[in-house]
Formats: sequence, structure tokens, C-alpha cells
Amino acid sequence: MPPGPTPLPFVGNKFSLPKSQPWVQFQKWSKVYGPIFTIWIGRKPTIVLSDPVVAADLMEKRSNKYSSRPRMVAMGEILWDGASVLVQPYGKEWSIRRKLLHSALTPKSLRLYKPVQQAEASRLCYHLLGDPNSWEKLIERFTSSIVFCVSYGHRIDSLNAEVIRQRFEFMQYSASLNVPGRYAVESFPFLKHLPNALAPWKKDIQVHGKKEAAANMALVDLVQQDLAQAKTQGADIPGSLCKMLLELRETQNIPLSDRDFSYIPASLFGAGSDTTASTLCSAFLAFITHPETLKTAQAELDSVIGPERTPNFDDERSLPYVCALVKETLRWRPVAVLGGTPHASTEDDYYEGYYIPTGTTVLGNSWAINLNEEYYPNPHCFNPPRFLDSALAEKSKGISSGQGKTHPAKSGHSSFGWGRRICPGADLAANSLFVALAKLIWAYDILPIEGRKYDTLAYTEGFNIRPKKFECIVRVRSEAHRRVLERENVEAESVLEKFTPFEE
Repeated sequence: MPPGPTPLPFVGNKFSLPKSQPWVQFQKWSKVYGPIFTIWIGRKPTIVLSDPVVAADLMEKRSNKYSSRPRMVAMGEILWDGASVLVQPYGKEWSIRRKLLHSALTPKSLRLYKPVQQAEASRLCYHLLGDPNSWEKLIERFTSSIVFCVSYGHRIDSLNAEVIRQRFEFMQYSASLNVPGRYAVESFPFLKHLPNALAPWKKDIQVHGKKEAAANMALVDLVQQDLAQAKTQGADIPGSLCKMLLELRETQNIPLSDRDFSYIPASLFGAGSDTTASTLCSAFLAFITHPETLKTAQAELDSVIGPERTPNFDDERSLPYVCALVKETLRWRPVAVLGGTPHASTEDDYYEGYYIPTGTTVLGNSWAINLNEEYYPNPHCFNPPRFLDSALAEKSKGISSGQGKTHPAKSGHSSFGWGRRICPGADLAANSLFVALAKLIWAYDILPIEGRKYDTLAYTEGFNIRPKKFECIVRVRSEAHRRVLERENVEAESVLEKFTPFEE
């Protein structure tokens, strides 16, 4: 197998794995053992990949062998009882769910969501006028509302809405189950069959699982009520993933129980809300620590858009620097820092002379890959011109990607995963990032507080990371900009009227 730190008998590398930010230690080990190395959790091997070409070779070119999931007993089996597409092993059950999820994320569908994304981005910019210090919460409302409009045809007007409080609670709880070594049942799966009286930890997980399943089914029931009401009144309701799936179920046999069916639209929240909000927080951190990038983006917007309106999707091709800035934000601080949920191999394989046995867990270390100096010179420098061609990069006074190796992905970064397990909401998220950042940069100066030091490596723990809370100055660029935001908010409200809000 690939080399790696020497394991101890029975426990493997358990005692040499850091409790905090393991991706940083993995990056250090990659410089000792190479871009593919092995660590052992007990007697189970995990392959860690730190080079984008190696990751693409295995998880994309050989996706038929590397598209499954390692067994996750606490989260996948006890909490979700196999319902979630996130932890489903590769096979027929996963394919059914993935196909249904993809049906709402086709290029044609993504075009239909753009008016909502533009309207929500305009609302975000308008709300910042009244409460600039709450920028992080307003960003969370923005991303949550888009995902709920797309999933269920209802918007989020406040983070105090019960449905949002529940979603964050479910997400935090499931993430807490996915901590290596927390539950003995991961090493000894037979423990899941213990009666609840002897396993209070198991009962606690099941209670949370039933609560989440009931909330998911309640959201499907809401859309069913919307459809029934629209039918009796001869009206129409907004298109959504849930509406489309319910209509599909009337004409086709979808072999899923009501409970399992309800997890499909619910899965979009974890894939596209918190992750997109975290990326926008990283963009704010980049602006206050690399102020020249904000000024360059504003100059491009002022030149192309002018002072009379905010940018929209129709302007995307005319804004190469802003598009590059979006990609650089995704590269600079990837949210799914260890490539999201781990992959697992389903058959024996050989790569570059190394043996990879069936059932090996495979981690793409997005942190090491996106900060790989061979592909991104001076990787911790936030430098959007990496994603521009040489002529445009020179004009922007930056470093073009030509100074490093060519990344194998079309996007030029590895922030959404690989192969058949790539994030299904990647394009939806990229669209939200573009329209939000373009409008925010057009409207606001995002500045550091004078005398304040900012640590660009101060990030939270977990599989999805975001900057630890920091303060900055968010100031509208002029009174003329303010008037445009006020006018466009009125237009945005009219677009969003048909998406009734969830109650607080």
C-alpha cells in the first residue's frame, strides 16, 4: 500500500492523528510521504490524496471503483436509516436518489432559478444598508432562502423561522456523529443491535433521527397542500424540486417510501446553504486582508456596469475578473476541507505500483490540493488572476495560472468533490456566489477595522469549515449606490412575492 506514518498494532495511527485541523497535518505528511499516503484508523486503511491529478485519476477516471462510501454506522444507519443520498453506498439505491436530485439541477432548471438568486442577492444588499454589522447572519438568510425556494417553493425572511432553526440543529447534530473515534459502534458494528436499555447513546441518535424524518415529511406535506390548493383555485405555485418530484411520482413508479422520498429535497440544504454562506464569509476575509482585489473588482464593475444598476447574470461574460475572484475564493479556503464525505473503493486496485484493497476509505484533502504550490504559486495569497489568461492577468497586475501546473478540472480547483460523488448543487452554488459577490462588490466597500489584525488561517473545526467570527466595516459606496439598492429591492420583492415565507 502507499507509505505513511508507522501505525501501532490494533490502534493504527489513532494517537498521531491531531484532534484539531487534521487536514493541516495531512498536508505536512504529504510532503514527507508523497501525494498519496496511507493512515490507519484501527485496522482500517484510509488513503489520503494531496494532488489534483492523483485525485482525478482515482475518483474520476476510475469512478466505477471509487464512488462508494465507507460504512457510517452512527450517522448513516442509526440516525438516517440509509435514507440520505450523502452516505448511501454506490449502487441501485444511491442511483435512484441521485437521478431524482439531478433532475432539478439540470442546466435548464438552473436557468429557471436565476431570477430568484438575483432577487435574493438584491435583498441581501438592501438589508445590509440597515444592519451592516449583521453581514454574516444576512448572508446565511440569503443562502438558506435560495435553497428553500429551489427545494420547496417557499422563501426565508428571517433566520428566526422555525424551519431554519431546525435545519441548522439537524446539520450540527449529524456532523457531531461523524467524528472519528467518537462512537465504538464504528469499529464494532454489532453494537448497533444492542437494545436501547443497554445503549442509551443509540436511543439518543434514534430520537434525533425520528425528529429529522418528521420535519422532512412535514415539508413535503406542505408542498402537497400547495399543489392541492392551487388545483382547486386554478392557480399555479412556484416550480421547485419537491413539486417536480411529487408530480413525477403521480405518473411514474418511484420505489421509495414516503420517508426516504422526503430526504431528497431536504438534502439540498446541507449541499448548498451552509457551504455557500461559509464561502461568502471567506470572501469577506479575503477582501479585508487583500484590499487590492476588491478595488480591482470594483474598477471592472464600474467600467462595465456603471452607476445606474447592479450587475446580474447577463453581465457574467463581461466580468472576467469577478468570475476569477469567485473561483479564487473557492480555491483559497475550500469549505469541504477534506473533500466532503469520504469515498470508498469497491474492488482491489493498483495505482503507480501501490496496492489499494477493496473497502479502503479514500479522502481527497481539498486543503492540500487547493494549496498545492506546484499548481498555485504562493498559495495562501488571494490572487484572482490565477484564473485569468496571461494577458488579462497582466492587466490586473496579478499572477496568471500559467506559472503553475495545469489543474485537471475545468473549473481549475477541487472544491466541489470528484467523479460521481461530486456535489450535486455545485452549479447552483457557483451561480449564487457570482451574483451575490458581484452585487456586494458593486455596492459596498468591505474594509478592515483600523489597527485590527486578521488571521486568515483562523477557521472552525469539522468537515465543513468557515472563518472564525471577525468584524469588519461594510459601507455603502455612495448615496447614489444606496438609491439603486432601494429601487432594486422593490423589484426583488415583486419577484419573490409568489414564494410565500416560512413563519417564525
